[in-house]
Amino acid sequence: MALKAGRDKRETTVASLGCNMKRDFAHPPRDTRLAKRSAADSMGVLAYSMASPRLTSLAAFFILLLSAFRSHAADAAAYVISDSTTGFILEEYHADKKLPIASLTKIATAMVVLDWSEASNSDLGQMATVPPEAAQIAAGGGAGLQPGISCSLRDLLYAALMQSDNVAALTLADHVGRAIGGNGAPVDNFVVQMNALARTKGMKNTKFLNPHGLDNLERSVPYSSAEDLAKLTAYAMANSAFRFYVSQRERKIAVSSPAGGQSAYLLRNTNELLGVNSIDGVKTGTTTRAGQCLIISCGKPPDSRQEGETHIITPRRLNVVVLNAPNRFPLAQSLLARGWQLYDSWAGAGRPAKGWKAPRL
Repeated sequence: MALKAGRDKRETTVASLGCNMKRDFAHPPRDTRLAKRSAADSMGVLAYSMASPRLTSLAAFFILLLSAFRSHAADAAAYVISDSTTGFILEEYHADKKLPIASLTKIATAMVVLDWSEASNSDLGQMATVPPEAAQIAAGGGAGLQPGISCSLRDLLYAALMQSDNVAALTLADHVGRAIGGNGAPVDNFVVQMNALARTKGMKNTKFLNPHGLDNLERSVPYSSAEDLAKLTAYAMANSAFRFYVSQRERKIAVSSPAGGQSAYLLRNTNELLGVNSIDGVKTGTTTRAGQCLIISCGKPPDSRQEGETHIITPRRLNVVVLNAPNRFPLAQSLLARGWQLYDSWAGAGRPAKGWKAPRL
């Protein structure tokens, strides 16, 4: 799969799980020859002969559907369904396996920028200039950012998170890396902060090597795991600014040429599931090594209950991480639907941190 530098490769939407399983659940042949009996007896035999095959076919359908779900889930190298509020994992497959994650890296990039902006009271409206090093990843695609072009940090965040622009991520790292300082080059200083963020969030199977996630430019391959990315996503989705960035389907940004000319560019989100079943984030990622990766998030109205004089409100949000899945969009959507069923069972048991076992659904 060829990687278009500057952004994730866009894929056409795959048919949803179940809809692409065109099977002929034909009823078994029935002997329609009825013996000469009374009308009542004949109707009774006919009713039975019609109902039995239907029940058999219905049972077979659900068995095949369950088998298809498991087969499609196994198509992913790893996945996690987790509660965003507590981090509790409702279901997982190879959750701690170290894998390349492509542009899912940009979630960490964005959070380092947002954390720095808040800690230093720095304005995201300040302009950043695309560095010369961006030339090697700026060929084609993306928002057309080239060395020397200037753009606000805010618009660069939109470009990196919505359209997965690699040059935008590199420019953010270069600009903020200079502000942070350190012993290395600006981008290297920034990546140090990305890995520091990973450590503080307990991401033990993660190593970031750059701010964009391209894995063909490094001597070794950057990696993370589905479980670690669930932790990162929970942290990111708790930030209102981040939630807004990743929830936008389209956004116009402004760029300035070295000569001072102004132009606008319309960004389009690469997450094809935005707005489907209340999905409001978060990020796609694709490289040849990483395959097709996706993280989605979905919130529901919070649970509210009264305990004595205390009114308890519990947020409800699920995050789904899918790594290296050729059918990432339909798979993530089906995992989310299953996740809400598991969530209801877990919540009904009192949301225990340990000891809960997922029911067979």
